Amino acid sequence: MRTELTSLIESYEKRILGQSTNLRLLLSAILSGGHVLLEGVPGTGKTQMVKTLANLLGGDFNRIQFTPDLLPSDITGSTIYNMKDSTFQTLKGPIFANVLLADEINRTPAKTQAALLEAMEERQVTIQGETYQLPEVFFVVATQNPIEFEGTYPLPEAQQDRFLFKLHINFPSVEEETDVLKSVLENRHFIEDIQSVMDMDTFLAIRKEIEAVTLSDEVLAYIMQIVRRTRETESIRFGASTRAAISIGRAARSWGYLQERDYVTPDDVKMVAKPALRHRIQLSPHMELEGVALDQVIEELVGSVPVPR
Repeated sequence: MRTELTSLIESYEKRILGQSTNLRLLLSAILSGGHVLLEGVPGTGKTQMVKTLANLLGGDFNRIQFTPDLLPSDITGSTIYNMKDSTFQTLKGPIFANVLLADEINRTPAKTQAALLEAMEERQVTIQGETYQLPEVFFVVATQNPIEFEGTYPLPEAQQDRFLFKLHINFPSVEEETDVLKSVLENRHFIEDIQSVMDMDTFLAIRKEIEAVTLSDEVLAYIMQIVRRTRETESIRFGASTRAAISIGRAARSWGYLQERDYVTPDDVKMVAKPALRHRIQLSPHMELEGVALDQVIEELVGSVPVPR
């Protein structure tokens, strides 16, 4: 199984340059059965990053452009009356996919955003009173633009908490950005010709192996100390929930597996703690007024917790 996963990572990093850590975190999230919130300015390759992953996994990919007039039924589906057969037919929406890209999710009202809640948490949707199961591999990646807030609707805390990670997509280095420019201008960068490196059955088998990765009592206690420290720190107004601790534990297992280990280390926890916490905690008003960065607070908090031997 690890051979297929290694091939996937190598192919992924050849296609998406300058985002190695984020690619692995994205892969860790889908291996953990979680969802991801991507934040980055336009033109940094967020859509291509998600579509490439879907193609490499051989899964179904759908993209929804969130707009102010988008309706919940545009996501989940609807029921129509077939006059020819005098029957009602259910038309399933784009949410029925292995990988779903919710593009600019904060541009649609809360009612439509909430259409994703049941699907993300319970892996099912309800259409006109009927419940339909989503694919066993179901991965939502939602994107946000951090610099343009006019006409946007902030995500409710309940929905943010359902994302395993919040990843920041930054600009690549000069060398990496130059390589991207060359590949596009020389027509060497086509997403359509990407060949899958594994199938869904293999992917699900890898998930089963990850569930067997050892998470010792000491590392488990370390995770709990980090989460509880977020509730006791004066610089943080609202600390992380129990779901945050569960998310860190699951993600740390996947990250350890990607490092070709069958056990979780404190370094694995440190690696996933920041993306797992940055959308789940809020700074105190005085910290926001001072312009203190949330990531800096998380780093200091994690660093203050004693590391188990």
